[in-house]
Amino acid sequence: MTQQPITSLLVANRGEIAVRIFRTARALGLDTVAVHSDPDADALHVREADAAVRLPGAAPADTYLRGDLVIKAALAAGADAVHPGYGFLSENAGFAREVAAAGLAWIGPPPEAIEAMASKTRAKELMRAAGVPLLDPVDPAAATPADLPLLLKAAAGGGGRGMRVVRDLGTLKESLDAAAAEAASAFGDGEVFAEPYVERGRHVEVQILADSHGTVWALGTRDCSLQRRHQKVIEEAPAPALPDSLRESLHAAAVAAARAVSYQGAGTVEFLVAADGRPYFLEMNTRLQVEHPVTEAVFGLDLVALQLRIAEGAALPLTPPEPAGHAVEARLYAEDPARDWRPQTGVLHTLAVPGNVRVDTGFADGDTVGIHYDPMLAKVVAHAPTRAEAVRALAHALAGARIHGLTTNRELLVRSLRHPEFAAGQPDTGFYERHLAALTEPAPDTADRTALAALAGALAEAAPAPGAPLALRLGGWRNLRSQPRTRRYSVDGTEHEVRYGPVDPGDHPGVRVLSAERHLVVLEVGGVRRQFHVKQNSNTSEVYVDSSFTGAHTLTPVPRFADPQDRTEPGSLLAPMPGTVVRVAEGLAPGAAVTAGQPLLWLEAMKMEHRIVSPASGTLTALHATLGRQVEFGALLAVVQEESPA
Repeated sequence: MTQQPITSLLVANRGEIAVRIFRTARALGLDTVAVHSDPDADALHVREADAAVRLPGAAPADTYLRGDLVIKAALAAGADAVHPGYGFLSENAGFAREVAAAGLAWIGPPPEAIEAMASKTRAKELMRAAGVPLLDPVDPAAATPADLPLLLKAAAGGGGRGMRVVRDLGTLKESLDAAAAEAASAFGDGEVFAEPYVERGRHVEVQILADSHGTVWALGTRDCSLQRRHQKVIEEAPAPALPDSLRESLHAAAVAAARAVSYQGAGTVEFLVAADGRPYFLEMNTRLQVEHPVTEAVFGLDLVALQLRIAEGAALPLTPPEPAGHAVEARLYAEDPARDWRPQTGVLHTLAVPGNVRVDTGFADGDTVGIHYDPMLAKVVAHAPTRAEAVRALAHALAGARIHGLTTNRELLVRSLRHPEFAAGQPDTGFYERHLAALTEPAPDTADRTALAALAGALAEAAPAPGAPLALRLGGWRNLRSQPRTRRYSVDGTEHEVRYGPVDPGDHPGVRVLSAERHLVVLEVGGVRRQFHVKQNSNTSEVYVDSSFTGAHTLTPVPRFADPQDRTEPGSLLAPMPGTVVRVAEGLAPGAAVTAGQPLLWLEAMKMEHRIVSPASGTLTALHATLGRQVEFGALLAVVQEESPA
């Protein structure tokens, strides 16, 4: 660890975490340096930094994972320290050594500690020797039905990649191959191991902070049990409903794990707490965690500032501050939970979250969400004296957020936070497996609310000039002013026709127009005043309407005459998102017989693999996807001719 003061900090990362680290660096009076790939040339973290260095290329392997280029960038920009953030090179012991060899301060634990915990299999051996409780591994080759269900995990890396749950021995080999392929692609290491999958377990972790003088802090617990695809969605501190004895044993085990590897800096020890209350060591993350803000809120600390001070050789007080209150964090993703968590790309026209909450984001209005990186838009954090107040404040802020341009998981987050099971303080990792269908099903009055959003969009579009009389804004010029105007929109594939007159809402009984401006429409609905925020995209015909009453809607005006070119051949498989073809089913070729639901190929987008399956049983008549090909949204991948009924 360096003993020299740091003056200029390069963040070897992008997006939200880079912006967050720069915020603390500026507060400490440090110069800041960003690195960026070509798609990130105008990203928020680049705009926030004092200087920026290009890493040529787009894919992470060519840019943010190139440690040699990052170090050259630091030296060229005059930085004297490197903070890795999380992900990418943050847990790469070789990179940490190269940073130090270049004369730069490494804002992280010693390379030896990273190395000791880099492989989950080696880490478990080390933790067993230190007396930390853990699950016994299972040899996949000798697995029996009694061992099911199994959890396959990548030995290197995390973030849910390279993980599979196996409930049938018949699918074990296929799952092993898929997990190994995904792990090799994400981390350059295809090692996969198996362990018992604990049903309805809780994911509980302990934040560790250690200096170079022998002091180790255990900064409370966090619960991160609400996960999709083994990736965390909602986190909170402290973990609710834990007996004091269990909390103390987790703290002791985490400190033992840190001392076992002579840890320094910030890190997290993760545990799985079974339904019977027994804890098991999962892994140690030798870096800052995505969910660190909830710990910061509860303890009143800036963990990044402490990381920097520890790297400069400062000593921690012997005991940490006392915690206060409760904090909850939700990860806002550009994805569609109702469609297999499908990631979304495009322009984020508006991101505004009201209320007294913390918002960590790597995007500003008008930025583009691309295909190369994680689709997380922001982390929203609420802190309050009690858990119930924090959960309520976070749900309220998310419900009132204005998010225009992309489908997000906002509604899922709000419903999750307000779900009775979560409110009771007993979350577990099976929450979405049990409740996803109910949490994503349309509300009973969805059609009515969508119609109101469409009405608000039409009224806003009909407001050509601020300050004009209301009748003119609503009616515009027509030969027959007394006749209602008509506007048709497509919303999630369903058409809605809006009919309204010069001064009334037409086909919407019980609705009264109070005001209509280009960006804000106020309606009285059933005697209640409702606000609808509207944003019209100047580059396309889309209209975005957001309201705490109706939620967010993207309205696409329907042309009066349909374009015959829009039709596609029956059985066509179109790319559901931009991405890269990373796998094609073995032996797949035109003329092959396929069955309904059979995986045909796999697309990689936003760090995740997505299966493209046959829509029906029949014959593959065309295959346009080839390994390594990049495809755009809506691109024709294959055609399946459905077999004729007997």
